[in-house]
Amino acid sequence: MQFALLIFALITFSSAISAVQVDTQFGALSGDIDTQSTITSFKGIPFAAPPVGELRWQPPQPVEPWAGVRDAKHFAARPMQNPIYSDMQFRSQSISEDSLYLNVWTPEADSKRKLPVLLYFHGGGFIAGSADEKRYDGVSMAQKGIVVVTANYRLGVFGFFAHKGLSNASGYQGSGNYGLMDQQAALKWVAENIENFGGDPKRITIAGESAGSISVSALLVAPSTKPYIAGAIGESGSIVGPPLDPLTLDAAEQYGDKILQAVIKDVSSTNSALNIEKNIAALRKMPAQILLDKVTKGGFIYFKPTIDGRFLPASPDALYAQGKQAKVPLLVGDNSQEGSYQQIMVDGAPTVDHYLDKIKRLYPNNFKTVMQLYPGQNSAQVKASAQALASDRFMGFATYNWAYQNRQTNQAASYYYFYDHVRPALVGAKKVVQANQPRGAVHSAEIEYALGNLQVNPLYEWQKEDHQVSTTMQQYFANFIKSGNPNLTNEDTKNLLPWPEFSSQKRLVIKSEPEVEDMGYIDARHAFHRRYYATQ
Repeated sequence: MQFALLIFALITFSSAISAVQVDTQFGALSGDIDTQSTITSFKGIPFAAPPVGELRWQPPQPVEPWAGVRDAKHFAARPMQNPIYSDMQFRSQSISEDSLYLNVWTPEADSKRKLPVLLYFHGGGFIAGSADEKRYDGVSMAQKGIVVVTANYRLGVFGFFAHKGLSNASGYQGSGNYGLMDQQAALKWVAENIENFGGDPKRITIAGESAGSISVSALLVAPSTKPYIAGAIGESGSIVGPPLDPLTLDAAEQYGDKILQAVIKDVSSTNSALNIEKNIAALRKMPAQILLDKVTKGGFIYFKPTIDGRFLPASPDALYAQGKQAKVPLLVGDNSQEGSYQQIMVDGAPTVDHYLDKIKRLYPNNFKTVMQLYPGQNSAQVKASAQALASDRFMGFATYNWAYQNRQTNQAASYYYFYDHVRPALVGAKKVVQANQPRGAVHSAEIEYALGNLQVNPLYEWQKEDHQVSTTMQQYFANFIKSGNPNLTNEDTKNLLPWPEFSSQKRLVIKSEPEVEDMGYIDARHAFHRRYYATQ
């Protein structure tokens, strides 16, 4: 009997110390303390009202306060999306249009701590992804003394649909960018509430990969978000270059009109204000899954941000050129295989003649310049140059151009990396055909390394070298989040290779043995792309 009472007491005590409560401006939350990591987490926290019904295609609205203590121990539903990318490992149990929730991991939920904050936005091309993905888990970075937040935002047709009817009714004569406005709302929520979770609202670093990185570059020039940002990290992509540079409002509205006509069969052919209002109302009433299915069936898979006049008052290029970005430290970089050489070669072997033929087809008026910048005098060089060109055409140029444009009008320090560590094979995978083996770090491969999350992702045969690379990269990132400088010196980081500022024409190559590389030839490549895209 005494033994049973002892066990009951231990269970009761264990339960008592595993739960923690925090107050927000909207109500109290109950989270979990992980006994192994000692990190406290709060999941599924609403930061905006559910964007459903009449709130579909509206800027995010404030959360309704709740009474009592809200359970925050489970991930909320992920945003509406199709199963597009196989590398996304979700922990949420469903998808829903009601998805504007965020997650917090903290070393200690104590308002006196004033710890640096990382707000991370997931990738997925603005059409997929979620804040609950395993690779974005916040425990590892929180163990380094950082409060970590991941946030959902509306995707695809729900987050980036623009139409003249929406613009007319908006009050600012624009539409689209609802997903970016969601990120803005999440950032504002963090600034106003994170102190009770142990964070410092004046030390918020925003970060993201791919679409998340593009989002960060957009948030830096959005007038309403700049006051909240202390630093920024971008991994592969920006809004000042292809492929996800913004559409003009007119182009976005025309794309939206095509969607409307494909989704609503009896759409009126006249554009009277009454008919436009009727058509938009019909779209708003359509169940979310049916709308997504109809849009997908119509072939409208991809969406871009829009120069909407509200979130983006002008083109991001112009805003950076005018120095209207947040003047904060910036850390950005791209990967060595953002694209593969096969994307350039397409249907032929990597021979010198075939490479020249493809370059002539891609750049008929500039092929000589391109061949000088991306030479191909033998098969090995063709593969390397074609891969470099494909990578630059995908995310490399956009990422570099962001750093370049920012440097012209921002005196705060910026740092550039080139990630070149090849990820190991999938667990249980058969021997990969030699031609299909990665020749570098593929797009998104760095995420688990940067956030210290190799152990969270069971899909790969992680080796000792992988953990070494992760330790190095995560420490650089953690240093930057804490101080705006990846070279912060303490006992744990004194052996890190010094990372020069971007203004010194140098970049850090992150691999098993990091090195600093001169950017002269890279500058020349991107100077060409800058001229080329300006004429397209």
